[in-house]
Amino acid sequence: VPQLRSQGWKVIIDEAWPCQLFDGEPEIHARVADQDNDWFSLALNFEVDGKPFDLLPALASLVDSLDEQTLEDDERLQKELAGQRLNARLADGRYARLPIDTLLPALRFIRDLSHKMHAAQAGTLRDLAEALAGCGVAFDGGDRLIELGQRISQLAKHHQAAFKGTEPPLPPPPQNFTGDLRPYQTTGMAWMQALADTGFGGVLADDMGLGKTVQTLAFLALRLHQQAQNQYQKKEGRPTEDPPRLPCLLVVPTSLVSNWRREAARFVPSMRVLALHGPDRKDDFDAIGDQDLVITTYPLLHRDHKVLFDQAYDIVILDEAQNVKNPTSRAAKLIREVSARQRLALTGTPMENNLEELWCLFDWLIPGLLGNRKSFNETFRKPIERDKNLGRQVVLSKRIAPFLMRRTKDQVVTDLPPRTEMVENVQLAGGQRALYETVRATMHERVREALSKKGLASSKITVLDALLKLRQACCDPQLLKLDSAKKVTTSAKRSRLMEMLESLLAEGRRVLVFSQFVEMLKLIESDIKAQGWDYLMLTGQTKNRGDLVDAFQAGKAPLFLISLKAGGVGLNLTAADTVILYDPWWNPAIERQAMDRVHRIGQDKPVFVHRLIAEGTVETRIAEMQARKQALMDSVFDPEATGNMDMSEEEIMSLFAPIQD
Repeated sequence: VPQLRSQGWKVIIDEAWPCQLFDGEPEIHARVADQDNDWFSLALNFEVDGKPFDLLPALASLVDSLDEQTLEDDERLQKELAGQRLNARLADGRYARLPIDTLLPALRFIRDLSHKMHAAQAGTLRDLAEALAGCGVAFDGGDRLIELGQRISQLAKHHQAAFKGTEPPLPPPPQNFTGDLRPYQTTGMAWMQALADTGFGGVLADDMGLGKTVQTLAFLALRLHQQAQNQYQKKEGRPTEDPPRLPCLLVVPTSLVSNWRREAARFVPSMRVLALHGPDRKDDFDAIGDQDLVITTYPLLHRDHKVLFDQAYDIVILDEAQNVKNPTSRAAKLIREVSARQRLALTGTPMENNLEELWCLFDWLIPGLLGNRKSFNETFRKPIERDKNLGRQVVLSKRIAPFLMRRTKDQVVTDLPPRTEMVENVQLAGGQRALYETVRATMHERVREALSKKGLASSKITVLDALLKLRQACCDPQLLKLDSAKKVTTSAKRSRLMEMLESLLAEGRRVLVFSQFVEMLKLIESDIKAQGWDYLMLTGQTKNRGDLVDAFQAGKAPLFLISLKAGGVGLNLTAADTVILYDPWWNPAIERQAMDRVHRIGQDKPVFVHRLIAEGTVETRIAEMQARKQALMDSVFDPEATGNMDMSEEEIMSLFAPIQD
C-alpha cells in the first residue's frame, strides 16, 4: 500500500477490511514509575488519539525470536531487521506499524526487562535510557533509579579492573587494618564498599586461597573507620547522615570459628569480636549489641536464632555460604529472619550442583531479583540446564554480574608456583576385579528396575546407593559390608598409594591424602603405621584442628590424612607440596577446595596433584562427567560458556557398564 500510494494511486480501505491501519508516525516515549523501594514499573509507550499503547511486550517477543549471536552483533542485527516494522494492535482493533530501525540500539537491553522490575536491575534501566536517548526516544521519570543504576554499573568496573590492569586509584586499607593487601584484594574491599553504597547484597566468590577472609576484614575495618570518623564529626558539632552504629554478624562452619578469631585479632586488633560458641555462650548474649563483630555457627542458628535475630545488624555475612544452598534446609529458612542493612556471602562455590542453589543464595541476598523459586525454575533453570538456552543464560549472568565478584588464581595471582595435575590410572585385578563386576551387575539390574518402575525422580536413593557400592569396590573391598567382599584381601589402589608414598617420602615430599571415606583413611592409617612413618589425621570427629594444622606446618610429620568433608575448608597447609585425591567425586569444586589447601597465597613450591582412578570403572566415567558439570558452573560467570548438569537415565545407566580395558 505505501508503494502504491507513492506512485500516485488512491487506495481506499473498506471499513469491513480486518486489517485496519493507523496512518501516522506515533511518537514513542519511555516512562518509569517507582512502586516502592525495591520495585519499579516500566512502560515503552506511543499514543494514538490520546491513548497510550505499551510496546514492551511486542518488543520482548521480537527479541525472544532472535538468536544470541544476532543480538550481540550490531551489523548482523541491522541486516536481520532492516526495513521491518512492528505491528502493534491497538485497543480499537487497528494496527500501528512502527519502524524497528530506530529502536535497534535498545533491543539487546529489552530482553531483560518486564513491566515490574527489581531496583537491583537499575543498571539495565540506565543502559536502556542511554540507548533510547540515542534513538531519539524521550525517557520520563526514573531519575533516582538511573542514578542507582550508575552506581550498580560501577560495581562491574571493580570486577573488570583486576583483569585489565586499568583499575582506578584504589583506596588504601584503613588505618585500623594492620596487614598488606594485594591489588586484587584492595579491589575486593572497594567492591564491597561500593556494594554497600547501593544497599544491595552480594557474593564474594573468589577461588579458594585468594583471601576472602582478609578482604572481608579489610572491608569491616573500613566500615569501623568510617563510623569512628562520623562519631568524631558529631562530637565536633558537624552534621552527619550516618545511621546509628550496629554490630555485624558472621555465620561460619564450626571449624572456622577459631580461624576467624585469629585473623580478626591479627588484621583488625581494635575490633571487638565476640564468638558465640561452646556451652557457656549464653553468658555473652547480653553483650551482643556492644560488639563490632559477632560470630556464630550454622549448627547453632536453630538454637540461638531468637536471641541473635532480636538484634539488628549493620552487615550479616555468611562464610562458606554454600551451607545454605538448599532452600528447604533449616539454616536457609532461618537466615531470612535476620534484619540487616546489608547481606554478604563468601563462597568459592556459589553453585555446586544446580542453578537452584544460586537462586537460594540470591533470594537471601537480594530477595526478588531472580523471582520466586517456581518462576526461576521456569524462566532460567529449565531453559539453561535442560535446553541449553544461551539467551536465558546470558540474561541470568548479566542480572547477577554486578553483585558477584569472582576471580580465579590464574586471573589475579601471577606469583604462585605452578600446579601440575596428574591422573594415576590403577587397574583392578584378580578378586577385586571379580568383586567389582559382581557388584556392578547386581546394581545395574537394581537401578534398571527402579528406573523402569518409579522413574528417575523417585529412584535417586537407589541410584546413589548403587554408585556408593561401586566406588567402595574401587577404593578397597573392605569398605563393602558384603560377605563376598570379606574374602578379597587386596586393593589395587591401596597398594599403588603405598608405592607412591614410599617414593614421595624418600624424595622429601610433604603429602596430603584426601578421601571421602573415613574408614578408607583408617585402612591407609594402618598401612602407614606398619611402615613406621610419622603422620597426622583429620576427620569430622577431630577436636584439635588448629593444633594439627600447626603441627604439620611446623614439619612434625610429612603425611597428613584428611577426610574431604572435614578438610575442604578453613585449612592453610602451604607446607605441603603434594596432594593425593584417593577417590574422585562428582563435584570438581570439592576437589579444587582440596587442592587449594596447598596451592594458595604463601605457597612457594611447585604443587603436584595426583588423582587415583580405577581405570575403566565408574570412576573413569565420573571424571568424564565432571567436565560437563564444570561447564554449567562456569556459565553463571561467563555468558559465552554453555553446559548441562542434568543426568539422563541413559547417562546413569552408562555408569554401570562393564570394566573397559
